[in-house]
Amino acid sequence: MTVAAVILAASPEGALAPTEGQPRVRRLVDIAWSGGALPVVVVSADPDGAVTKALAGSEAIHGAPAPAEAGPAGQMARGADLAAAEVQGTTAVLIWPSRMTWVGPETITSLIEAHGPEPDTILRPAWKGETGWPVLVPLLHLGLLRAVAPDRMPPSVIDDLVAAAPSRAIEMGDPGVIHDVDTTRADLPPYEGPPDPPAGHRHEWGEDVESEADIDDLEGVDGHVPGEGRGLAPFSQAADDEG
Repeated sequence: MTVAAVILAASPEGALAPTEGQPRVRRLVDIAWSGGALPVVVVSADPDGAVTKALAGSEAIHGAPAPAEAGPAGQMARGADLAAAEVQGTTAVLIWPSRMTWVGPETITSLIEAHGPEPDTILRPAWKGETGWPVLVPLLHLGLLRAVAPDRMPPSVIDDLVAAAPSRAIEMGDPGVIHDVDTTRADLPPYEGPPDPPAGHRHEWGEDVESEADIDDLEGVDGHVPGEGRGLAPFSQAADDEG
């Protein structure tokens, strides 16, 4: 599974606004990349080349926006098209308004991990029950995205998508998914981390051996010993250690 980040800036001024000592989109590119997104696409007007210059040396590519009459959904689709053309086999995109500057890289990693077992599901990060951004949209729903009316604003675009396709909200414990640039770093609530693994619990080897198999049937084991299985050395190594 390859998941791209599509960072959407409504204006060059917003894309370049100083944020934590960097142009805003450059900061977001670094977060997306460190979280595991590939490729990273920035969609923004760039009349004097300043946005492209701000991205120099990063892993991002810059793309001109779709015509204004395409609306927010058209800009999202434009970014998805650029991502799919950049890396063959891209399966989903993280739709990321550039105003959402405080999202943590752990949230990006968690969304990508959750996409693996749910490749058809739109995934929305949440903080204390409120859904936010970036939203992971599988590319198989790109047709639905293109069909959204151009007058729909970004939150409504996502509402239309989740009304027509499977979706799930994932609690991230990351306040950055709902707090944008209007909240200063100092005023941001503390990061808590997800209460459960976003991709679901994965059992360790042998954790459920009691219910999945009769341990008496395992070669070399003569009876039931509670807790056997997890963390055991291979049988031959265990025998050598006992000797």
